[in-house]
Amino acid sequence: MNATTSSPALHDDSIERLEALDGLSQRLLDLARERGVTQAEVSCSEEAGLSVNVRMGEVETVESTRDRGIAVTVYFGRRKGSASTADLREESLIATVDQACAIAKYTEDDPAAGLADAELMARETPEFDAWHPWAIDADRAIDLALACEQAGRDADARVENSDGASLSTGRSLSVYANSHGFVGRERGTQHSLGCALIAGRGDAMQRDGWYTFGLASDDLESPVAVGRRAAERAVSRLSPKQLRTGEYTVMFASEMARSLVGHLLSAVSGGALYRGASFLVDSQGTQLFPDWFSIHERPFLRRGLRSSAYDAEGVATRESPLVENGVLQRYVLGSYSARKLGLQTTANAGGVHNLDVAANAGDFDAVLAGMGRGLLVTELMGHGANATTGDYSRGAAGFWVEDGRIQYPVDGITVAGNLREMFQRIEAVGTDVDPRSHIRMGSLVLGRMTVAGES
Repeated sequence: MNATTSSPALHDDSIERLEALDGLSQRLLDLARERGVTQAEVSCSEEAGLSVNVRMGEVETVESTRDRGIAVTVYFGRRKGSASTADLREESLIATVDQACAIAKYTEDDPAAGLADAELMARETPEFDAWHPWAIDADRAIDLALACEQAGRDADARVENSDGASLSTGRSLSVYANSHGFVGRERGTQHSLGCALIAGRGDAMQRDGWYTFGLASDDLESPVAVGRRAAERAVSRLSPKQLRTGEYTVMFASEMARSLVGHLLSAVSGGALYRGASFLVDSQGTQLFPDWFSIHERPFLRRGLRSSAYDAEGVATRESPLVENGVLQRYVLGSYSARKLGLQTTANAGGVHNLDVAANAGDFDAVLAGMGRGLLVTELMGHGANATTGDYSRGAAGFWVEDGRIQYPVDGITVAGNLREMFQRIEAVGTDVDPRSHIRMGSLVLGRMTVAGES
């Protein structure tokens, strides 16, 4: 987005700030050692950001934030204690470590507690092009948000109202260190611009929007493009119809499709598994998807949204399949959940890194044409997925498709099924990847789902 030339220069002292956080973490580890702990770990972070919101051509909010946090965890054998502070004074640091130690001495032994194994620590911690601070002040941010909203309101006469436009920019610094001698330092930026518009009048009003997101401001779509896309989406939903209840082929637009992978991740995460609260307990090595379907974790992508050389425990990340040829290859584990399950960490403490979902079809239009007839879902509502049973039911809106072409909008419907069966019924994944998520996948077609609408 070529919108930054008039902004003031931003002094970049991030390296010096990281060095200061590094020194702080070492001081805290020293304090913990002096108190006789068996193991200790420290996380130090700083964040700063700017966000503005406008509506109907007027400024609603301008917010500048600056936060920092320090978290200390200590272990006496298998007894764990944690404490946190935002106060950098020496007396506060001492009190924080003392508090963590006091908590640990009153907890029960937990055989799974403790740092990740020392031999698993990352040896190299390169950066992945995630640091792109945006030299923008509040006035310029307001101008861009106003331009975005105005472009949307001007794009179509049927857009008569607005839920506003917003721009945000943020930068974060973090250091993780532990008593194995591991120190990891990361810095990153995130920027976004979005707009939500209302088309129509009275009971016929429809709301929709669009946003753009990136680690660098140059990755963002222009304000005009975002506003026009928001208007196009809002207007396209006018005069919706109902569907009769039945079973239909369902296509999830790419920004909706990734939610199904999110349900998979929840079900194969260590916490759900060792508690027995997952429909995929004992599913490692089983066929969950069609034999062409694969998901790979790629933590080393340059400018990837979740790229990192180490996880939240300092364990070295690695490229590996989560699903290969339809078979679940592994779970998603940190060291604690791995020990509870009698397994080894998969370097996913803190979550997964970038996931690539392999495509077997073409772009959006090609996938739509391949579906032929059915429901295109562009919005999902609610959180209707039962992690224990896999039962799935969510409110939805979208478009009815005939002969591979969108015919009319639909809303007031519910899509339902069971996730295990839904995974098996995946027929196509497109190449139209939505770049705004660390789950990188295109639109997805399910061969059959129950759609509840008119009786």
